[in-house]
Amino acid sequence: MAGSPALSQPTSLRAWLLSSEPGSRSQARLGRAYLGWRSFTKNPLAVFGLCIVLLLILVALFADFLAPYSPIAGGDLRTQRLLPPSETFWLGTDDQARDIFSRIIYGSRVTLFVVLLVSIIATPIGLMVGTIAGYLGGWVDTVLMRITDIFLAFPRLVLALAFVAALGPGIENAVIAIAITSWPPYARIARAETLMIRNSDFIAAVKLQGASTPRIIIGHVVPLCISSLIVRVTLDMAGIILTAAGLGFLGLGAQPPMPEWGAMVATGRNYLIDQWWVAAMPGLAIFVVSLGFNLLGDGLRDVLDPKAAK
Repeated sequence: MAGSPALSQPTSLRAWLLSSEPGSRSQARLGRAYLGWRSFTKNPLAVFGLCIVLLLILVALFADFLAPYSPIAGGDLRTQRLLPPSETFWLGTDDQARDIFSRIIYGSRVTLFVVLLVSIIATPIGLMVGTIAGYLGGWVDTVLMRITDIFLAFPRLVLALAFVAALGPGIENAVIAIAITSWPPYARIARAETLMIRNSDFIAAVKLQGASTPRIIIGHVVPLCISSLIVRVTLDMAGIILTAAGLGFLGLGAQPPMPEWGAMVATGRNYLIDQWWVAAMPGLAIFVVSLGFNLLGDGLRDVLDPKAAK
């Protein structure tokens, strides 16, 4: 009997969250979030992907404490160059006698920087283009979607290479180039969602109340498109990582001595036969992080996509 009050507290909280008659908007939102989390945790692969992404974030935040050596300064080239993995250098050293483990840890910051910045730039562009085209229709829709089709006609990496070649090599220009090539799919999704809801009864009611077109788009259409875009952006993050790594591999992304994973793979290709770890370790990091974002995106799609609800 002594333990019953402690047990009743989480039970009552769960009942409050799952109430069929919420007393406020906050309670309704928290209830939906709780149901979404329960649905998400039923997918072990999605939880595994979430753990990988969280680990990437933690490694990037605490890189200064986790890395045993400097990611830029090398050791003695006569005795520490191209050493295999050992207790001293967990993942070996590269051609400049730099610790690969430390460079991969600091490289997580570069990867996270690229992913976040591209998402922040590309998502609003695609969202606004798609919602405006879908809601207004007519010649506005035709012009905006034809521009979108032009960008979609080129492979992302090829188009990013063209923009980086025009802007010049560097991580900032690589981010801009990837963002420019990433927004068209988001515009397509936002337009499709907008076409489905622009003739809804609640939109007609808002019009009768005198709401302007910008207010309807920003206040009522955009929020309904966000969940689909979140899923697409999460799934695209793996592609963003691979595009950034491809630009780094070709020497058009992050410049030496910045510890970027694609550039590290490019350095290691010269030693792939005898010193395989120089290229394999950063390549493995790219693979694991890309897999994590893909698994997380699949899990979010099951939770956020109303068409996938059973």
